[in-house]
Amino acid sequence: MMTETTHPRERLRQSPAEILQHLPAMGRVMLSARAGGAIHERMGAVGSVTVAGNEARLAGEFHDSVIDLSVVTSLIADRSGKMRDKVLPKLECQDASGETLFSLIGLEGLEPFDNALAALGAGEALEPALREAPSGDATPELAEDDIGAATFAAILASGQPIAIDFSKPGLFQHWAGALPEPKPMMGFVNVMQGDFHLHLKGAALGGWLSSGDGDDVRLEALDPDGKPTGLVLRGKAAAFAAVPKVHASRG
Repeated sequence: MMTETTHPRERLRQSPAEILQHLPAMGRVMLSARAGGAIHERMGAVGSVTVAGNEARLAGEFHDSVIDLSVVTSLIADRSGKMRDKVLPKLECQDASGETLFSLIGLEGLEPFDNALAALGAGEALEPALREAPSGDATPELAEDDIGAATFAAILASGQPIAIDFSKPGLFQHWAGALPEPKPMMGFVNVMQGDFHLHLKGAALGGWLSSGDGDDVRLEALDPDGKPTGLVLRGKAAAFAAVPKVHASRG
């Protein structure tokens, strides 16, 4: 439960570099980021946080990410989120304009979250964040020729391990391993295992831009207008041999 010195939603007074050092004491944490129709999530205990210059690196068995501290300038502690009856507090990582770029969610609940941050003291109290009401619209089904679904089905069939990287302003996040079976649900292609989730919205992709050196291939996801989405796949050529809509990089 919240202490007398915390607020349901508050801007922490310390620098992100200082606050992030407290993540390993929080237990299981999910770093969740979204852009270009993709949600890329790593979850588990943070083994270490190393700050060097303008970078904070989250590392360990379950995390591999780099936070750009020249972009992420403040952290908001929000204790209003719930899943079923459990409070899931989070740290919102914001830029100088106040936009939330991604979040660090305390999966163990409120008490470990508050205990980890207790030494920081109370922050600046903020008004509750406005939440979007459910639209009520029916969830669209994935098209039979959805590029995302076909891509991950082809990779699974190849039997090859791959890396799935994600970047957006303020963050780079990485996962690598044998691909879990993709599952279509709620209008998304879902690639999920215990420490990693990728949720890719149907029709989010228009194709892939291929580059690489010899047998090592890099596929950059493009939206339907041909713009990069921030999602990148890396692996051996055999992993991507049957992936649709792949275009070779010029130069």
